[in-house]
Amino acid sequence: MSGTCKLVNIRRAFLHGGHVLEVSPRLVWKMGGWIQTLYLCVVIGVLLDGSWAKKSQDMRCGACRALVDEMEWGISQVDTKKMIQTGSFRINPDGSQSVTEMPYARSESHLLELMEVICEKMTEYGEKEDPTSHRKTYERIVSRDGKRMDVSETKLNSEVTASLKFACETIVEQYEDELIEFFSHEAQNVKDKLCSKRTDLCDHALHIPHDEL
Repeated sequence: MSGTCKLVNIRRAFLHGGHVLEVSPRLVWKMGGWIQTLYLCVVIGVLLDGSWAKKSQDMRCGACRALVDEMEWGISQVDTKKMIQTGSFRINPDGSQSVTEMPYARSESHLLELMEVICEKMTEYGEKEDPTSHRKTYERIVSRDGKRMDVSETKLNSEVTASLKFACETIVEQYEDELIEFFSHEAQNVKDKLCSKRTDLCDHALHIPHDEL
């Protein structure tokens, strides 16, 4: 009856980010139908927020993994004989200079130069979705050696590459020190250590075998 307050017992369960979100039985006073509409809007908002949060995390995680791959590839392409001078070029009282030579690969100068351009490589990635978990991963769609690649199940569009590039740039800006720390020397399982344990960009990555990271 319009204008009359009715007592309603509401109990619902909704799937939210892989978990059951249960609204316990409660007494809700409603007048007409507006409170039901409001309640429904709130529930939909919660579900959409959870879906967006998972998609956003998949994007950040994917960008971090791709970033690690591209950094390691860029480092591997440098001639091991290439050297760089470091230290002070100021003349000491005895006429000498405190200058030393070190390999250019993995030097801070090299890593900083890589980080300035590395996110451009995100345009060479596409998006895949796991049919069971609906988690999204990001893989190369352009081979570095010119070999043909299977991209039949990969989503290719400018929105994906633009979002991945933005996520990559954000990671470089926020974690510059960590990137230099990890790539200044050779290390195992950098994706796991950097993207999961140090930065927590991949909340689910610890459950994935290292060869998939």
